[in-house]
Amino acid sequence: MAYDKFKILKSTVVPMPIENVDTDQIIPARFLKATERKGFGDNLFRDWRYDSNNLPRKDFVLNNKNYSGKILVGGKNFGSGSSREHAAWAIYDYGFRCVISSFFADIFRNNCMNIGVLPVQVEPEFLENIFEEVNKDPQAEILVNLPDQFVEIKSTGNRSKFEINEYKKENLLNGFDDIDYLINIKSEIINFSKSTPLWKTRIKINET
Repeated sequence: MAYDKFKILKSTVVPMPIENVDTDQIIPARFLKATERKGFGDNLFRDWRYDSNNLPRKDFVLNNKNYSGKILVGGKNFGSGSSREHAAWAIYDYGFRCVISSFFADIFRNNCMNIGVLPVQVEPEFLENIFEEVNKDPQAEILVNLPDQFVEIKSTGNRSKFEINEYKKENLLNGFDDIDYLINIKSEIINFSKSTPLWKTRIKINET
């Protein structure tokens, strides 16, 4: 399934300065029955967004009209806990295309990149700078540049570089998931299979 191409994103942000946000809070287990990657955004942070009567909690940031945008800024250790893919699906389905934190759980990070959400890991000091600017001005914008791998606070010009796996970067730039990538190089795979006898391929694999 192809996703939106991610190149350069400039957006206001939704600040969530909470550490150790786990996947069970991102999307509670009772909402994992769906087989398609649609509708999960309705239940993103369900138990934090709504009370026992299904009324929006006024003190939760997703219910605060002052904050909006395609970038979610979380605290340290975002996406810990269960490896459920649905957590990334819920973030994408809600409308976020980037999550910024000072540390991500590895499985959550990969799940995000597999579906078109860019996880940007920055230094703790830079993360605090983002929260400070957004606290002063909820309309403060963040620019995320994937080709050049940096994130910038537009109001101050303060920048931070970030690292990303080259394969995942290429897929995000093209809007590919793993299957799309293979389909895109189908002709190369066919040509390789025709030009390389199977026994030679096995020898090469064994030698490495």
